Amino acid sequence: MNNINIIYEDNHLLVVEKPINIPVQEDSSKDKDLLTILKEYIKHKYNKPGNVYLGLVHRLDRPVGGIMVFAKTSKAASRLSEQIRVKSFKKIYNAVVIGNVCDSGTLVDKLLKDTKKNIVKVDPNGKESILKYKLLKYKNGLSLVEIELLTGRSHQIRVQMSNFGHPLVGDHKYNKNAVTGHQIALFAKQIEFIHPTTKKLLTFSIPLPDRYPFNIFNS
Repeated sequence: MNNINIIYEDNHLLVVEKPINIPVQEDSSKDKDLLTILKEYIKHKYNKPGNVYLGLVHRLDRPVGGIMVFAKTSKAASRLSEQIRVKSFKKIYNAVVIGNVCDSGTLVDKLLKDTKKNIVKVDPNGKESILKYKLLKYKNGLSLVEIELLTGRSHQIRVQMSNFGHPLVGDHKYNKNAVTGHQIALFAKQIEFIHPTTKKLLTFSIPLPDRYPFNIFNS
């Protein structure tokens, strides 16, 4: 099953670690996508006939890895989607950015997507986009930051941090000085939400990947 790390599973939810460079759902590349892989996993594990339902309630960009939750029932999908809509679903990311970021703050921008070029830009006609950031460590001209997304726009962290003057290491779309061969330094570290049926608060967190540039902050 492509060695997908299953973090938590019950009758309603499937929490996994998305590998880097795998699309969440089928795209124009026609490469194997995470949704299809997980449906095959459920079909095989539970010997289910016919099509398997698995609801996609949030996304990660293809080059970004980290934690995601999928819904195994339509009711769970609806309830999780509602939590995202009312902003009670918490998403925490870690990123490594260029320069020394000041301690903490909030970025508010209007972002507009250019679907033809598949880029997002800051534009007065765009949708309001909000994130909170906090400096965790600074080393070798790079900052390890924690980011909480308060809105879920496409490429939001990448565009807002670049516009802030601190583009992500390895972001070849929004960092004009990105080094060829470097993976984008963005990782979905933690999610927190209410279980759709038990109503318990669930928090899932995974360690940062042991690769550049995250690993320079280990020492």
